[in-house]
Amino acid sequence: MAQVPQTFFDALAVRTWCSLALRALGRAREEIDAINVYPVADGDTGTNLYLTLESAATAVEAVFAGYETGRAEPSLGAAARAMAHGALIGARGNSGTILAQLLRGMAQVLAEAGEASAAARADGPALRLALRRAADLARQAVAHPVEGTVLTVASAAADAAEGAGDDCRRVARAAYEGARAALAATPDQLGVLRRAGVVDAGGRGLVTVLGALVEAVTGEAVRETAGGVSGAGSAGRGAGSAGACAAGRGTEPACPGEAGDDRGGAGGPAFEVIYLLEADDAAVARLRTRLDALGDSLVVVGGDGLWNVHVHVDDAGAAVEAGVEAGRPYRIRITHFGHGEPHPGRERPSGAPVQRAVVAVVPGEGLAGLYGEAGATTVLARPGEPPASGELVQAVRRAHAHEVVLLPNDAELRHTAAAAAEQARTEGIRVALIPTRSAVQGIAALAVHEPRRRFDEDVVQMTAAAGATRYAEVVVAERQSWTTAGICQAGDVLGLIDGDVAVIGTDVTATARTVLDRMLQSGGELVTLVVGDEAPETVAAHLEARVRESYLAVDTVVYHGGRQGALLLIGVE
Repeated sequence: MAQVPQTFFDALAVRTWCSLALRALGRAREEIDAINVYPVADGDTGTNLYLTLESAATAVEAVFAGYETGRAEPSLGAAARAMAHGALIGARGNSGTILAQLLRGMAQVLAEAGEASAAARADGPALRLALRRAADLARQAVAHPVEGTVLTVASAAADAAEGAGDDCRRVARAAYEGARAALAATPDQLGVLRRAGVVDAGGRGLVTVLGALVEAVTGEAVRETAGGVSGAGSAGRGAGSAGACAAGRGTEPACPGEAGDDRGGAGGPAFEVIYLLEADDAAVARLRTRLDALGDSLVVVGGDGLWNVHVHVDDAGAAVEAGVEAGRPYRIRITHFGHGEPHPGRERPSGAPVQRAVVAVVPGEGLAGLYGEAGATTVLARPGEPPASGELVQAVRRAHAHEVVLLPNDAELRHTAAAAAEQARTEGIRVALIPTRSAVQGIAALAVHEPRRRFDEDVVQMTAAAGATRYAEVVVAERQSWTTAGICQAGDVLGLIDGDVAVIGTDVTATARTVLDRMLQSGGELVTLVVGDEAPETVAAHLEARVRESYLAVDTVVYHGGRQGALLLIGVE
């Protein structure tokens, strides 16, 4: 649906831009993941950009939700700052961290312009200045800027906007076209891109975000060609080249990471370390110096006491300790790249690969143990922190098998899991993705898994078992919102069946009982309950008794899920 053109930038424009950019990154995510070869060929740049922008868009929506429909709207400053803050706390990976700083730079200027305007709007000159501030701040945040990356694309966008006049629409278009031209030139600036036959993945993502900016202010969608720019080469070709290098089959003079003029792929530090940090400016300055000595790809973004720290190192513990000395680090994420020393407690696979393995994403420690006992390799998805495709690729490698069945166990991870499966296939691993949308569907699939069957037959049986399992979850609403069952308030207990809110209640046990009754109305033979740490201690016993008394010939099995986000997961087969 076409957007209403705007010759100015206000809070609604920020909201529209975030929404359009999120949808555009969702469409381009797999392509961007596939061309990700720098600084590390871990196939997750598109996913990281998407998750970062998703956090920004969610923060903006939360600001708008605080205003009643048809009445006052948030100011441009409030919307812009929410966008920047959301991106900061949700930034993922090198590319996401830089995107967060770009949005922060734009938000600073837009907020200032809105406060200086009687109409609380930003005009074309303010948008030009916002693009320049964004490019400058992003470059300052990177310890050792490299040309041919998203930084180059951002600078080119700002340069092109300088001569575009005072109309917001022309400024946005000029920035987009300047970014596209710069993106096309990135292989000439960075050898690792030239050898892989791709443009820079982070720059490709920024072009997508700027395309959404054009649509937000002009109402007209931009047309992007393969690879993001005309003549840049297809993503498929680039992904194939990068994949060949990863599998040791490269035909280029050198694979990423083998050249002396740039780093990428194998050969770099073993870990990516990311955390949020509460610290003052002086402490962060010392932290930059220390982390720069420990590793590379150092990006520190933020301000006003809250920072997002990203670095690639061989000593992950030292990187975290440096954060502890600087202030209070939290939401710490450590990802092993698959080269260098293995992660403590994770042995590198040795010996001949097994024929078949299952890799599953699980929402809590309890289920991780359950899946592990059944022989699956697990990836833990903590509440609010879904895994990136790079983490799933590492899990597939860690499974050390010729054939892998991948269970994402979350509808929101479909694109991420698909990107991971595609990357693993380029390395010679046969991967089948079963689109499980809940951990209870994964349990059902795992229960019929038989490694001695032919691969295709096993996948069919597992898919059928998952598809025959209805799933539900009981959660607590975080804020007031519209649902398919009506309006809920913060603190209400929600019962979701197959992803849609079906029950709104005030008591966890009563809501869970209503959900279970509705699910069993259409029949069932087995009820699976996965109880989280925050659920009432008696809820499982109450539901078991309910099944025994009211539903003959239906069995119940109970598992402890640990800190899984939802109070309760329910499966009915």
